[in-house]
Amino acid sequence: MNLNAPPFSSFRHNRLDLYYLDEGDPAGAPVLLIHGFASSALVNWVHPGWVKTLGEAGYRVIAIDNRGHGLSDKPRDPEAYRPWVMAEDAVALLDHLRIPEAHVMGYSMGARVSVFLALAHPHRVRSLVLGGLGSGMTDGVGDWDPIADALLAPSLDDVDHDRGRMFRAFAEQTRSDREALAACIRGSRDLVAEADMGRIEAPTLIGVGTKDDIAGSPHKLAALMPNARALDIPGRDHMLAVGDKVFKKAVLDFYAEL
Repeated sequence: MNLNAPPFSSFRHNRLDLYYLDEGDPAGAPVLLIHGFASSALVNWVHPGWVKTLGEAGYRVIAIDNRGHGLSDKPRDPEAYRPWVMAEDAVALLDHLRIPEAHVMGYSMGARVSVFLALAHPHRVRSLVLGGLGSGMTDGVGDWDPIADALLAPSLDDVDHDRGRMFRAFAEQTRSDREALAACIRGSRDLVAEADMGRIEAPTLIGVGTKDDIAGSPHKLAALMPNARALDIPGRDHMLAVGDKVFKKAVLDFYAEL
């Protein structure tokens, strides 16, 4: 685990101040990282070693703190967290940095945002890596209203929903704004139609832990797409798959083929 925090910069989009890091080789192919729900660029990408791994492999590594997360502004309206809205934040960051095209990698909620980005702006996406979300992209990932309730409960002791407890504890660990996260989880769950997944032509790698009970099947999602492959991340659940060495090696090999 890498605990050294790189410097963050900010830009303004849709009346929000959004923060990001820009590391690695400035002349390298850019990789845009989009983190998951209740996480941040630090928690999802720096601490598990992704920024270091990609930077050492010669890539320019850009990671955004999604609205409602990390250092970025935190609106309270669920409509502010629609995945296509957050996708436009990511595109605005590419515009801000004058990057015409990037490899885009998202984890969990970030994978959903990445797909909306690829659908709206296919010319901006060199490739896609979707981590922690398989067939749940199109089929849903269960009832998440208890997650919002858990985030707003007076304390963790008041939460008896297992997944709610997991995300409430994670939000407390990351010192997140729980009210903003409750709005986010209510607004960010839009599904993608199977036919729309079939329109994404960018080369795609879909990685899901074999013990992940949230994501759904990566193989089922990959089968909907013309240029996608699935990766089983052995023995990892939703929280632990993101930093797995098998996942990292698969992504580096995937990029090397492009």
